[in-house]
Amino acid sequence: MAQARTQRNLLSLLNSDGKDHPVENTLALATIVLGAIAVFTTLVPSLHLISSWVGLIGIGTGLWGQFISSTTGERFLLIIGLGASAVGFYLGVAHGGLFGGVIG
Repeated sequence: MAQARTQRNLLSLLNSDGKDHPVENTLALATIVLGAIAVFTTLVPSLHLISSWVGLIGIGTGLWGQFISSTTGERFLLIIGLGASAVGFYLGVAHGGLFGGVIG
């Protein structure tokens, strides 16, 4: 009896229902990247503009991705990216805000 072979890569984990989800997968990966940038730029307080804006954009993409996500793998990556984006956003705001003292 022939055995069915399945490929195990990142896209097969994200597309666990067997269908392609290019928009949802792109949003999940973009949220992870934006969250990582937001968190790592908080290590230097003078980069608060980057961390706060990238964190805010990451929160937006993560929330939209959660709204349209189809599989558990996508939701898992979105939650990790959302958390990282939120931490980067809040620390960026604490270090100087979205506008860096230009307004206010």
